[in-house]
Order: sequence, then C-alpha cells, then structure tokens
Amino acid sequence: MRQALNNRNADLVQTHPDYVCRVTSEEGDIGRGHLSDFQDVETVSPVILTTSQLLTTGVDMPTCRVIAIARVVGSMTEFKQIIGRGTRVRDDYGKLFFTILDYTGSATGHFADPEFDGDPVITTEQHIDKAGHIRKETILLSEEVAREEIATGEIGEPTLVKEGPELERRKYYVDGGRVEIVADVVHELNGDGKKLRVVTYIDYTAEKVRILWPTGAELRKFWSDPISRDEVIEKLEERGILFEDLAAATKQPDADPFDLLCHVAYNAPLRTRRERAERLRREDKAFLDRYSPGARAILDELLEKYAEYGTAQFKIPDILKVPPISARGNVMEIAALFGGADALKSAVGELQTLLYAA
Repeated sequence: MRQALNNRNADLVQTHPDYVCRVTSEEGDIGRGHLSDFQDVETVSPVILTTSQLLTTGVDMPTCRVIAIARVVGSMTEFKQIIGRGTRVRDDYGKLFFTILDYTGSATGHFADPEFDGDPVITTEQHIDKAGHIRKETILLSEEVAREEIATGEIGEPTLVKEGPELERRKYYVDGGRVEIVADVVHELNGDGKKLRVVTYIDYTAEKVRILWPTGAELRKFWSDPISRDEVIEKLEERGILFEDLAAATKQPDADPFDLLCHVAYNAPLRTRRERAERLRREDKAFLDRYSPGARAILDELLEKYAEYGTAQFKIPDILKVPPISARGNVMEIAALFGGADALKSAVGELQTLLYAA
C-alpha cells in the first residue's frame, strides 16, 4: 500500500507539480518553505502534502481536510498529535470537519481505546415521568474531578442533585443562508468492540436489516402483521435506524417504510405509499366489496390516511377520532358498521396484510 501511495505521489508531482509538495527532515529550509506554502490559508496550492513524521511535530495546518496514514501508528500520543492537525476549525474557509484515511487500520483503532478520551468529566442523568417531564436531574462528576473539587472545598459531595421545573425548549430561527447535511456516516465498533469503522447511514441500515431478516420475504412476513411490525420497528430503533432519517438519506419521503428497507437491503424497487394503496383498491376490490358502503368508506379513508402519512394511521381506535373518519360517528358507532370492535380490528388487520401482499 505504501509503495502504491509513493507511486501515486510521484505521478502527481510529475503531472501537477504546483499541487503536491513533499517535505522530509533532510530538505531543511527548502522543505520548510514548501510547508509554509501549504499552511497559508490564502493560497490555492499546494493542496497535497506528503511527509513521514512531520505531522507529529505540532505543525499548525488550519485548512487541513484529509489526513492519510500509510504506516502503523502504535502510540496513542503520536496518534493524537497526527489527527490534531485536522481538528482546527476554520468556518471562514469552510473547514468544519476532516477525514482520516487509515490504510493500515492500526491508527483509528485508538478511538476504541478508553485512554483516547478517558472517562467523561461530567455526565448527567435525567429522570422523566410518564408525561415526559424532567423531575430530577443528577450531575455526576468523574472520580478524579470529584476528588479535586472536594480537596479545594468547591463541593462537599461528588454527586450534585438539581430539582426543578422542566426547562422550556426554545426554537431557533436563521434568516438567510442555506443549511444542509454535508455528510451522514455511522461510527460502529466491530464484534470485539475494539476497531472503529465508518459506514454510510444507508449501508449501515442495509447491513442490519439483512442480519435480522436475511430475505425480503422474511421481512415481509413480519411487517405484514401489525403486532410483529411494531417489533420490527423497535429492533431497528434500538440500532439507531429511524424511517424519517432513512427517507431523508435516500431522498424518498413518499416511499413506504417497508419498501425503503427492501430497497436499501435487497435492492428491491421502490414504491410510494400511494402506489400501494391504489394497488389494493384495484387488485383486492373483492375484499372491500365484502363490507357495507359505510364500512367500506371507513376502510377507504384509512387507506387515504396511510397514503398521506404512513402506517401509523392504522392505530385503532385513535385514528377513528380524527377527521374525516370522526365525522361518521363515535368509536362505537363506527365499530357497529363492521359488526363490532373485534370485527373492525380484524378488517383493519386484513387490510394491512393485503397492503403488503406484493
């Protein structure tokens, strides 16, 4: 790998000499001159700097955006010194983050080491009641900080407890400008909890879905049933997978959540919620015709709600209290159109099964 990088650097120097500079300790003032050009935020070249040990010397590189590591870095101190070249933020030049390319895998493994960042200095525990209000907030200091503050007399105990009303959340508005997501990645430890890897949110979702449900048919079996669907959603949320985020990452806000999962995990074609609703109305008309006009109208309005907002609209009896369905009567009156509450739930359950039959 290192030889490949050296060959690539040689090619760059030959084809774009103004963009690449190589600095080693043997080059003295000449090398430092090239380094000074690389550090200058006002210059457009060079944009690539190759060096062996220079990154560990405390050199300030304000707009450094990428650090490529092509050798084994076993020292935690050396690793921190190297990546420290990229941690300088320069928002006036658009430098808000940087990327580490670790070709050996030895360097970024330090992220998983507890010594990299140590124990948190302060952690906060919040106790929330059923209504969602914060009733107690406990501020916990690390053992080292607590000992220091007790020694200086700043606190009497290492644990501080703050009681009080819930703080009002504030919404901030920005006038002008443009806000966008520049990158969306997931940092994940491997099976032994030591090596850190970075994957995109879509790839991360696809991998987790395939592990839980190896085939699309198996996922469909669980998703078609309203009860097991809740279990699917819960398992995904435990792994940090939310449909709102997945829809934003794939730029498919109108796609059905099931189709989103199948698309990213099994490369299946995408369908919108409305396409699924229209297919059911067209191909499963016999199911709808089994019911009276009043009951069939309720099922049709449920389909319309689903097409607009998603599967959450199938929650019974909550959805029956929302217009326009609520205009057809109270919950008992609507259930009577189907022959009772159990028959209503059965009809809505079958409606969902047919919705995901194909």
